[in-house]
Amino acid sequence: MSEVYRDKIVVLDEKGKEKELSVEALFDMKDKTYALLRSEIDQNETFVMQVEDTEDGQYLTGIENPSEREMVLDAYEIAVDANPAE
Repeated sequence: MSEVYRDKIVVLDEKGKEKELSVEALFDMKDKTYALLRSEIDQNETFVMQVEDTEDGQYLTGIENPSEREMVLDAYEIAVDANPAE
């Protein structure tokens, strides 16, 4: 069995605690870029965040609108189902 290496990032949660996350996917939809992130500690804990570009670099921001978040997750699931990993 081969191990898959993913990019790792550290983010601060709403309580200021650091969380290490794996970048599972980056994808574009409706002129926005999104990141699908998975917790290194709890593999069932996933997050979808918007990637924002600024002069100082890229930043992750939460998606406040629940319908937008669901739309992004649905689109990602459809893409994965259409192109499964080997």
